Amino acid sequence: METEKIIFFRNLLFRCLIIGVLFAIFFGVLTMTLWDTWVGMVERFFKVDEKELRELTLTFFLNVRIVLVFLFLVPALALHGMVKSKK
Repeated sequence: METEKIIFFRNLLFRCLIIGVLFAIFFGVLTMTLWDTWVGMVERFFKVDEKELRELTLTFFLNVRIVLVFLFLVPALALHGMVKSKK
């Protein structure tokens, strides 16, 4: 691959990672601030108790972390290494 294309894809993956981290932080803050409101709504609409909701929320954030690390950060670091080795 040409160096310009490698640099483009590396920068794209790094930017996607940064945006993903910002969204994860936003969702985390939103979840913590509105937790009491959402627990009541989820219990009423979906018949899920608070313990299950905590587990679902934790699973969501763990999956977000896995996606950000393995789909964005690892390929971006690999491309970064390729750029450094070509120069």
